[in-house]
Amino acid sequence: MPELPEVEVLVRHLSPLLKNKTVRGLDVRRAKVLAPTTVTQLKSAVIGARFSGLARRGKYLVFELQQRSRRGSVFLLGHLGMTGRVYLARRGDPLPKHAAVVIDLGRQTLIFEDTRYFGRLTLDMTPLAKLGPEPLSPKFTPAYLAAKLKRSSQAIKVKLLDQSLVAGIGNIYASEALFRAGISPRLVARGLRPEQVRRLWRAIRQVLREAIRCGSTVPLSFSRRGKRDGLFYFGRAPNTSDYYAERLQVYGREGEACQVCGTRIRRAIQASRSTFYCPRCQRGPASRMRRKCRGKTS
Repeated sequence: MPELPEVEVLVRHLSPLLKNKTVRGLDVRRAKVLAPTTVTQLKSAVIGARFSGLARRGKYLVFELQQRSRRGSVFLLGHLGMTGRVYLARRGDPLPKHAAVVIDLGRQTLIFEDTRYFGRLTLDMTPLAKLGPEPLSPKFTPAYLAAKLKRSSQAIKVKLLDQSLVAGIGNIYASEALFRAGISPRLVARGLRPEQVRRLWRAIRQVLREAIRCGSTVPLSFSRRGKRDGLFYFGRAPNTSDYYAERLQVYGREGEACQVCGTRIRRAIQASRSTFYCPRCQRGPASRMRRKCRGKTS
């Protein structure tokens, strides 16, 4: 599932391309992705409106549109789910099989494509009210993190996936941040010492900033011609020397040597998600987790 860095890269890519584009038409092919918004409500809100802004909140895309006949903005909330893609294509290009919503912008179309249809493109903004602070914002401080973790009996890796704690962190960057902080993913959240909380806070911000800078995690392409288009995890950002997937230190590297100590990277299952860690660099309850999870698969 796309996480904060991938969505941030997508926002930075699409924002200037959508600016001042007017919605001329709307083709909803999978009404499920609009829920709880209806097709009629969406058409009434966006047809004739122009895109005035695009921002990110956690893992969400927040499109802002202006209607000529109305005061104030219309906001459209997008979430990519597990397999969603949002991109611009030339008008007249063949539409992909799983195109859920196609927005006519004149010479171009904005396509929301989702193979499994877990994503959303809706006028319902209520999910944003449940989100914690942005991890790269001033509101996310070591003191805030310590206070929230102190109340939790969950394993720290599981707690980091709680979007009400901090918005945008998912499985990849939780594993990476814990490795950089030298913290066992099995350690109970409220058991972290103050210096561990500070290391984790710093590691979270470092990992996310580096991922945004590198521009992607998985080298995929929309072009179907073998060329990468630079759209979030489907390619790489301009002037990026390599793919971020090649820079991940533990995620997806089970059985490979730790880049710090040479110990084999392990994988375990926590809350039905794969956790990757180094049993030497992240000493602690991980040793018990290793015995318990040996032989399991994700």
